[in-house]
Amino acid sequence: MSNDLLQYSECHSQSGGHVRFSPDGRLIATAAGYRLVIRDVDTLQIVQLYGCVDAIEDVEWSFDSEYVLCSIPKRGVAQVWSVSNKEWHCKIDEGPVGLAHARFSPDGRHVLATADFRLRITIWSLCDRSVYYIRFPKHVGAGIDFTRDGTVMALAERTDARDSVGLFLTDGWKPLRTFPVASTDLEDLKWAPGGEVLCIVDTILQYQVLLYSAEGQLLQTYRPYEHALGVKTFEWHPLGHLLAIGSYDERVRVLNSLTWQRLAECSHPTQVHPSFSEDVTLARSLTLTLTLTLVP
Repeated sequence: MSNDLLQYSECHSQSGGHVRFSPDGRLIATAAGYRLVIRDVDTLQIVQLYGCVDAIEDVEWSFDSEYVLCSIPKRGVAQVWSVSNKEWHCKIDEGPVGLAHARFSPDGRHVLATADFRLRITIWSLCDRSVYYIRFPKHVGAGIDFTRDGTVMALAERTDARDSVGLFLTDGWKPLRTFPVASTDLEDLKWAPGGEVLCIVDTILQYQVLLYSAEGQLLQTYRPYEHALGVKTFEWHPLGHLLAIGSYDERVRVLNSLTWQRLAECSHPTQVHPSFSEDVTLARSLTLTLTLTLVP
């Protein structure tokens, strides 16, 4: 164990807990009221300082660490700032429809702004100022995900009291296909790393996980129990061959992508007991076995 002492920097002001490291790890963005402060990670010296029209309510980096997005929903506005070019900035004003949520697309050159009451998603281009519209998304912030290569977007939709998923090509934001899903009340969705499978979780009022192909074919329905609260969180393995599902019964279940059957199950209680470490060891052992089997 190292004997080096842990060192702390001096305190820096921030508001709302909006402190974000850039994806490349070189910079850190901090919201302090209406100010956006960009600092160097190593020295904590201020690199850029920007002033927004009102108090910043959310901060997000573009995936190439070139731009920073500041959301100000109460003013219906989002502002984008360039780190490398202090003179460049962009103001997105949603006007009467309001702004509930804003985020970058995977290429970092488009901003997806969700209007109040989920009326539409407006896609603003930072390059040519073109604008695209997608009507009636089901959720604000959730229910949207991109394939790893950023070419296809999956969006949860609901019309006539039925859930569906719309797939859109990010090149021109053209609709690819829409297919209905067998959910009661779709809560969220997430692509497998390879982009060939879409995982959909249903309302927390019931445990139901649906796995669909990119063509809209239902591959598997997973329901380990009924009449109790369902999925709390879920995540794909980086290689895509495992799916971990955490639920309100304080259990984590790991499915494999070959048969979509349960590979391991371990508890995650509020208080950790000796048996918990045994469950984790078992899960790690099974994960390593499947990894060695699937990956040469």
